Amino acid sequence: MTAVVTRGRPSYAARVHAEQMAEEYPVLTMDSDALEAARLLAEHRLPGLLVTDQDGPRSILPASQVVRFLVPGYVQDDPSLARVLDESMADQVAKSLGGKSVGDLVTKEAPELAVVNADDTIIEVAAIMARLRCPLAAVMRDDHLLGVITASRLLQSALAAK
Repeated sequence: MTAVVTRGRPSYAARVHAEQMAEEYPVLTMDSDALEAARLLAEHRLPGLLVTDQDGPRSILPASQVVRFLVPGYVQDDPSLARVLDESMADQVAKSLGGKSVGDLVTKEAPELAVVNADDTIIEVAAIMARLRCPLAAVMRDDHLLGVITASRLLQSALAAK
């Protein structure tokens, strides 16, 4: 890192690239089991999952979408009805994911997947993620998926550069 002094305060001019921030991340297909996807999200506290097909990254399955799927539509329309659901009802709702695929959960409202190049800078990655309101960015080199950058990883890298 190169320190640059500006008006008595050091700032750091570092070129952090997407490839440096990319991490291994769970990847699913549209045919993957929805219940397994929910378990992955819960066990690893992930903001979402990357969904791919034979051509590469295709979509994102946000954790919020899975939570939304677990709540019956009439309760989403009137959240005050949630008080009448008991814990056994919540268990039954969770079981409703059984037999469903990730493709059943990915909706048109899902955020567009941010796809960045390995040599994109941290600012370029942040701009794309912010514009798309996407908590994940797939990092690609040519047609090869290198990894994923989460919003929290991006923030960590940005704050470490200070």
